[in-house]
Amino acid sequence: MTPRLDVIGIVTSDMAASLAFYRRLGLDIPADADAAPHVEAPLPGGMRLAWDTEDVVRSFDPGWTPPSNGDRTGLCFRCDAPAEVDAVYEALVGAGYRGHLEPWDAEWGQRYAVVLDPDGCGVSLFASVA
Repeated sequence: MTPRLDVIGIVTSDMAASLAFYRRLGLDIPADADAAPHVEAPLPGGMRLAWDTEDVVRSFDPGWTPPSNGDRTGLCFRCDAPAEVDAVYEALVGAGYRGHLEPWDAEWGQRYAVVLDPDGCGVSLFASVA
């Protein structure tokens, strides 16, 4: 049997803040999950996105410490059109999340932007410009 990617995991220092951010990107996460130490959300195609608090990770890896550069994972969200990249970026920044790279037309043919989630993870927004 060949291993297959099944879950993308995020280690978070504030579960409620992290889930609120990803709800704004359209993920269906129940409101009562905000206080849970582990949360999973189904993704299209059968994959799952999962969050664990730092305490959960330390429960099985006592020596774990958060990365010093803030990167814990990177996620990319496809938008339907370049204008949607701009609109989603502005909505997130307007809601108080930190913009990292304002929308631009990348040389690889996409409108692209990066917003930081509450734990400092870069979340890319993109759409084809062609």
